[in-house]
Amino acid sequence: MKKLLSAILVLFVAIAAIVLATSWAPDRPLAELSERWATPPSTFIDIDGMQVHLRDQGPRNDLAPIVLIHGTSASLHTWDGWTNALADQRRVIRFDLPAFGLTGPAPDNDYSIERYADFTLKVMDALGVESAVLAGNSLGGQIAMETALQAPARAAALVLVDSGGYPFEAQSMPIGFKIAQIPAFAPLMNRLLPRSMIESSVESVYGNPSKITPELVDRYYELTLREGNRAALVKRFQNVFAREDARQRASTLSVPTLIIWGDQDRLIPPQIAEQMHEDITGSELARFAELGHVPHEEDPAVTVAATMAFLEKHQL
Repeated sequence: MKKLLSAILVLFVAIAAIVLATSWAPDRPLAELSERWATPPSTFIDIDGMQVHLRDQGPRNDLAPIVLIHGTSASLHTWDGWTNALADQRRVIRFDLPAFGLTGPAPDNDYSIERYADFTLKVMDALGVESAVLAGNSLGGQIAMETALQAPARAAALVLVDSGGYPFEAQSMPIGFKIAQIPAFAPLMNRLLPRSMIESSVESVYGNPSKITPELVDRYYELTLREGNRAALVKRFQNVFAREDARQRASTLSVPTLIIWGDQDRLIPPQIAEQMHEDITGSELARFAELGHVPHEEDPAVTVAATMAFLEKHQL
């Protein structure tokens, strides 16, 4: 019996050692990550004590620049495809939100939706943008809506891509999000991060996971490791963003609005798209049968085409 127990103990220790060896992932410094993820035309500007990572591309005489706002645990890179299609003719501004990407945590740990909207307005102010087309995915969509509600004159139009903001029941949630919502796991999460967990999380938000490349997983994985991001994600999930009066507030929006949704979205179901379309007067809805929660990233060509047609229709 002693020999058996000893063998089991040795096996347990060996397994634990393997798990630690393959999952050990301490924070990485900004300077190291910037070498790969902040190449030109990236720049950094100071907003509220943060060095905000952003890219500002395209003609500066655009009267309605397009501001692209990413979702939870993403970065400005999620909009690469849209930017490539738009920047020849339009000014395109995108940035890493506080808690994510290379921008990293906010000094005061305030990740309320109101603060994110205020942050967006401050970025626009810093760049001399009076009014813009606000386009956002998931959390970014809710930030776009909140910004338009706080400062209607600053929003020329809205493009809401699988947007957050309404109460919903997820059919499937990325495992990283689930863990981040359990504060007791925070100390462990800040030191251990299996790359396979990030890969699984990305797969869960794509309609067709075969489109996911190793470099795409690298991006999500490495930027999650930016100093302070994992602790900030825990803080971000302590804020409940969906409001019971979300539909009533959305009904007060009076700007041209395009709603884009992937029918394979298992995080925020397509029923929410229908609700938003019903609530926002004059809104237009474009649904894509094969795409998931990040349709702008999964298929930039078809989603940006819908956006360009919308902007042309409204002469924006």
